Amino acid sequence: MARFTDKVVIITGAASGLGLESAVRIGSEGANLVLVDLKEDALEAAKELVLETAPEAKILTVAADVSDEAQVQKYVDATVNEFGKIDGFFNNAGIEGRQNLTEDFGADEFSKVLSVNLNGVFYGMAAVLKVMREQGYGSVLNCASVGGIRGVGNQSAYSASKHGVVGLTRNSAVEYGQYGITINAIAPGAIMTAMVEASLKQMDPENWEEAGMQFVSVNPFKRFGKPEEVASVVAFFLSGEAPFVNGTVLPIDGGQSAKY
Repeated sequence: MARFTDKVVIITGAASGLGLESAVRIGSEGANLVLVDLKEDALEAAKELVLETAPEAKILTVAADVSDEAQVQKYVDATVNEFGKIDGFFNNAGIEGRQNLTEDFGADEFSKVLSVNLNGVFYGMAAVLKVMREQGYGSVLNCASVGGIRGVGNQSAYSASKHGVVGLTRNSAVEYGQYGITINAIAPGAIMTAMVEASLKQMDPENWEEAGMQFVSVNPFKRFGKPEEVASVVAFFLSGEAPFVNGTVLPIDGGQSAKY
Protein backbone atom coordinates (compact mmCIF):
# COMPACT_ATOMS: atom_id res chain seq x y z
CA MET A 1 0.00 0.00 0.00
CA ALA A 2 1.17 3.52 -0.78
CA ARG A 3 -1.68 5.72 0.42
CA PHE A 4 0.72 8.41 1.64
CA THR A 5 2.93 8.87 -1.40
CA ASP A 6 4.05 12.53 -1.53
CA LYS A 7 2.00 13.35 1.59
CA VAL A 8 3.43 15.16 4.61
CA VAL A 9 2.39 14.02 8.08
CA ILE A 10 3.31 15.52 11.46
CA ILE A 11 3.31 13.19 14.46
CA THR A 12 3.79 14.46 18.00
CA GLY A 13 4.92 12.13 20.75
CA ALA A 14 6.68 10.33 17.93
CA ALA A 15 9.61 8.85 19.83
CA SER A 16 7.66 6.10 21.57
CA GLY A 17 4.38 4.27 21.92
CA LEU A 18 1.52 5.01 19.57
CA GLY A 19 3.36 7.88 17.91
CA LEU A 20 6.37 5.77 16.98
CA GLU A 21 4.29 2.83 15.77
CA SER A 22 2.18 5.18 13.67
CA ALA A 23 5.31 6.76 12.20
CA VAL A 24 6.56 3.32 11.16
CA ARG A 25 3.20 2.42 9.60
CA ILE A 26 2.64 5.70 7.78
CA GLY A 27 6.25 5.93 6.69
CA SER A 28 6.02 2.44 5.21
CA GLU A 29 3.14 3.70 3.07
CA GLY A 30 5.18 6.45 1.47
CA ALA A 31 4.75 9.50 3.71
CA ASN A 32 7.26 12.21 4.38
CA LEU A 33 7.29 12.61 8.14
CA VAL A 34 7.85 15.30 10.74
CA LEU A 35 8.56 13.62 14.06
CA VAL A 36 8.10 15.74 17.18
CA ASP A 37 9.07 14.84 20.73
CA LEU A 38 10.94 16.28 23.70
CA LYS A 39 14.42 14.84 23.16
CA GLU A 40 16.49 14.91 20.00
CA ASP A 41 18.34 11.65 20.76
CA ALA A 42 15.05 9.77 21.13
CA LEU A 43 13.83 11.31 17.89
CA GLU A 44 16.97 10.20 16.07
CA ALA A 45 16.42 6.64 17.30
CA ALA A 46 12.81 6.81 16.10
CA LYS A 47 13.94 8.12 12.72
CA GLU A 48 16.37 5.24 12.29
CA LEU A 49 13.64 2.76 13.14
CA VAL A 50 11.28 4.25 10.55
CA LEU A 51 14.00 4.22 7.92
CA GLU A 52 14.49 0.49 8.44
CA THR A 53 11.07 -0.10 6.90
CA ALA A 54 10.89 3.04 4.74
CA PRO A 55 14.43 3.83 3.55
CA GLU A 56 13.18 6.35 0.96
CA ALA A 57 11.20 8.41 3.45
CA LYS A 58 12.15 12.02 4.04
CA ILE A 59 12.07 12.58 7.79
CA LEU A 60 12.41 15.84 9.68
CA THR A 61 12.82 15.69 13.46
CA VAL A 62 11.93 18.63 15.71
CA ALA A 63 12.54 18.58 19.46
CA ALA A 64 9.71 20.54 21.06
CA ASP A 65 7.62 20.77 24.22
CA VAL A 66 4.00 20.72 23.07
CA SER A 67 2.89 22.59 26.19
CA ASP A 68 4.83 25.64 24.96
CA GLU A 69 2.91 27.49 22.25
CA ALA A 70 6.06 29.00 20.73
CA GLN A 71 7.67 25.56 20.39
CA VAL A 72 4.51 24.20 18.76
CA GLN A 73 4.64 27.01 16.22
CA LYS A 74 8.29 26.09 15.66
CA TYR A 75 7.50 22.53 14.54
CA VAL A 76 4.67 23.73 12.30
CA ASP A 77 6.87 26.41 10.71
CA ALA A 78 9.68 23.88 10.24
CA THR A 79 7.28 21.54 8.44
CA VAL A 80 6.06 24.21 6.04
CA ASN A 81 9.60 25.46 5.42
CA GLU A 82 10.83 21.94 4.66
CA PHE A 83 7.88 20.47 2.74
CA GLY A 84 5.60 23.38 1.86
CA LYS A 85 2.39 21.77 3.15
CA ILE A 86 0.76 19.62 5.83
CA ASP A 87 -1.48 16.80 4.66
CA GLY A 88 -1.99 15.03 7.98
CA PHE A 89 -1.46 15.69 11.68
CA PHE A 90 -1.47 13.05 14.42
CA ASN A 91 -1.83 15.23 17.52
CA ASN A 92 -0.70 12.50 19.85
CA ALA A 93 1.69 13.69 22.58
CA GLY A 94 0.40 13.15 26.10
CA ILE A 95 1.20 12.11 29.65
CA GLU A 96 -0.77 10.32 32.35
CA GLY A 97 0.54 11.97 35.52
CA ARG A 98 0.33 10.59 39.01
CA GLN A 99 -2.66 8.57 40.16
CA ASN A 100 -4.55 9.83 43.18
CA LEU A 101 -7.97 10.72 44.54
CA THR A 102 -9.26 14.06 43.32
CA GLU A 103 -8.95 15.63 46.78
CA ASP A 104 -5.30 14.60 46.98
CA PHE A 105 -4.34 15.13 43.35
CA GLY A 106 -2.78 18.55 43.74
CA ALA A 107 -3.07 21.72 41.68
CA ASP A 108 0.46 21.56 40.28
CA GLU A 109 0.06 18.00 38.99
CA PHE A 110 -3.36 18.83 37.57
CA SER A 111 -1.99 21.84 35.70
CA LYS A 112 1.02 19.87 34.42
CA VAL A 113 -1.12 17.15 32.84
CA LEU A 114 -3.58 19.60 31.30
CA SER A 115 -0.75 21.73 29.90
CA VAL A 116 0.50 18.79 27.83
CA ASN A 117 -2.67 16.83 27.08
CA LEU A 118 -5.12 19.68 26.46
CA ASN A 119 -3.16 22.88 25.90
CA GLY A 120 -0.68 21.03 23.70
CA VAL A 121 -3.46 19.59 21.56
CA PHE A 122 -5.09 23.01 21.26
CA TYR A 123 -1.82 24.74 20.32
CA GLY A 124 -1.14 22.08 17.69
CA MET A 125 -4.61 22.33 16.21
CA ALA A 126 -4.54 26.13 16.13
CA ALA A 127 -1.23 26.26 14.28
CA VAL A 128 -1.86 23.37 11.88
CA LEU A 129 -5.44 24.30 11.05
CA LYS A 130 -4.34 27.75 9.90
CA VAL A 131 -2.07 26.09 7.33
CA MET A 132 -4.70 23.55 6.29
CA ARG A 133 -7.40 26.19 5.90
CA GLU A 134 -5.18 28.14 3.54
CA GLN A 135 -4.45 24.92 1.61
CA GLY A 136 -8.12 23.98 1.47
CA TYR A 137 -7.58 20.42 2.71
CA GLY A 138 -6.05 18.29 5.44
CA SER A 139 -6.73 15.65 8.07
CA VAL A 140 -6.26 16.09 11.82
CA LEU A 141 -6.41 13.16 14.21
CA ASN A 142 -6.28 13.89 17.93
CA CYS A 143 -5.37 11.25 20.49
CA ALA A 144 -8.04 11.21 23.18
CA SER A 145 -8.61 8.11 25.33
CA VAL A 146 -11.35 5.95 26.73
CA GLY A 147 -10.60 8.19 29.72
CA GLY A 148 -12.10 10.96 27.59
CA ILE A 149 -15.44 9.21 27.16
CA ARG A 150 -15.86 7.67 30.62
CA GLY A 151 -14.36 7.87 34.10
CA VAL A 152 -11.38 5.68 34.98
CA GLY A 153 -10.73 6.60 38.61
CA ASN A 154 -7.69 8.16 40.32
CA GLN A 155 -6.83 10.13 37.17
CA SER A 156 -8.63 13.46 37.53
CA ALA A 157 -6.29 15.44 35.29
CA TYR A 158 -5.89 12.76 32.65
CA SER A 159 -9.61 12.19 32.34
CA ALA A 160 -10.39 15.92 32.37
CA SER A 161 -7.78 16.61 29.72
CA LYS A 162 -8.93 13.80 27.45
CA HIS A 163 -12.58 14.84 27.80
CA GLY A 164 -11.34 18.26 26.71
CA VAL A 165 -9.66 16.75 23.66
CA VAL A 166 -12.98 15.14 22.70
CA GLY A 167 -14.73 18.50 23.01
CA LEU A 168 -12.06 20.30 20.98
CA THR A 169 -12.29 17.64 18.28
CA ARG A 170 -16.04 17.88 17.89
CA ASN A 171 -16.15 21.66 18.07
CA SER A 172 -13.38 22.22 15.54
CA ALA A 173 -14.80 19.58 13.20
CA VAL A 174 -17.96 21.68 13.01
CA GLU A 175 -15.91 24.78 12.23
CA TYR A 176 -13.52 23.41 9.61
CA GLY A 177 -15.51 20.95 7.52
CA GLN A 178 -16.37 23.82 5.20
CA TYR A 179 -12.67 24.18 4.40
CA GLY A 180 -12.23 20.57 3.32
CA ILE A 181 -10.58 19.52 6.59
CA THR A 182 -11.50 16.46 8.63
CA ILE A 183 -10.92 16.49 12.39
CA ASN A 184 -11.41 13.27 14.33
CA ALA A 185 -10.08 11.58 17.44
CA ILE A 186 -9.21 8.10 18.56
CA ALA A 187 -9.93 6.88 22.08
CA PRO A 188 -7.48 4.07 22.81
CA GLY A 189 -8.15 1.81 25.74
CA ALA A 190 -5.58 -0.39 27.43
CA ILE A 191 -2.83 -0.52 24.80
CA MET A 192 0.48 -1.96 25.98
CA THR A 193 2.86 0.98 25.72
CA ALA A 194 5.53 2.31 28.05
CA MET A 195 2.99 4.78 29.48
CA VAL A 196 0.52 2.01 30.30
CA GLU A 197 3.29 -0.07 31.83
CA ALA A 198 4.22 2.88 34.04
CA SER A 199 0.56 3.23 35.02
CA LEU A 200 0.40 -0.41 36.07
CA LYS A 201 3.56 0.06 38.13
CA GLN A 202 1.83 2.92 39.95
CA MET A 203 -1.05 0.56 40.74
CA ASP A 204 1.15 -2.31 41.96
CA PRO A 205 4.93 -1.78 41.74
CA GLU A 206 5.80 -5.32 42.80
CA ASN A 207 3.24 -7.26 40.75
CA TRP A 208 2.42 -4.93 37.89
CA GLU A 209 2.12 -7.70 35.30
CA GLU A 210 -0.45 -9.51 37.42
CA ALA A 211 -2.23 -6.21 37.96
CA GLY A 212 -2.29 -5.81 34.20
CA MET A 213 -3.94 -9.18 33.67
CA GLN A 214 -6.60 -8.28 36.24
CA PHE A 215 -7.05 -4.91 34.55
CA VAL A 216 -7.87 -6.45 31.17
CA SER A 217 -9.86 -9.39 32.55
CA VAL A 218 -13.08 -7.41 31.98
CA ASN A 219 -12.19 -6.70 28.35
CA PRO A 220 -14.03 -8.82 25.76
CA PHE A 221 -10.64 -9.82 24.30
CA LYS A 222 -9.05 -10.52 27.72
CA ARG A 223 -5.82 -8.84 26.64
CA PHE A 224 -4.09 -5.54 26.07
CA GLY A 225 -4.24 -3.95 22.66
CA LYS A 226 -1.09 -3.64 20.57
CA PRO A 227 0.35 -0.33 19.34
CA GLU A 228 0.26 -1.57 15.75
CA GLU A 229 -3.49 -2.15 16.09
CA VAL A 230 -3.86 1.54 16.85
CA ALA A 231 -1.40 2.60 14.14
CA SER A 232 -3.51 0.96 11.43
CA VAL A 233 -6.48 3.09 12.49
CA VAL A 234 -4.34 6.24 12.59
CA ALA A 235 -3.19 5.52 9.05
CA PHE A 236 -6.77 5.06 7.88
CA PHE A 237 -7.95 8.38 9.30
CA LEU A 238 -5.00 10.32 7.86
CA SER A 239 -4.87 8.55 4.50
CA GLY A 240 -7.67 10.52 2.87
CA GLU A 241 -9.82 7.41 2.52
CA ALA A 242 -12.44 8.77 4.91
CA PRO A 243 -13.22 12.24 3.54
CA PHE A 244 -16.75 12.39 4.98
CA VAL A 245 -15.85 11.10 8.45
CA ASN A 246 -15.63 14.22 10.61
CA GLY A 247 -16.09 14.92 14.31
CA THR A 248 -15.88 11.23 15.16
CA VAL A 249 -14.32 9.85 18.34
CA LEU A 250 -13.47 6.19 17.76
CA PRO A 251 -12.81 3.88 20.73
CA ILE A 252 -10.02 1.37 20.17
CA ASP A 253 -10.53 -0.77 23.24
CA GLY A 254 -11.63 -4.25 22.19
CA GLY A 255 -15.25 -3.36 22.83
CA GLN A 256 -14.86 -2.67 26.54
CA SER A 257 -16.60 0.70 26.39
CA ALA A 258 -19.64 -1.01 24.84
CA LYS A 259 -20.22 -3.09 27.98
CA TYR A 260 -22.87 -2.24 30.54
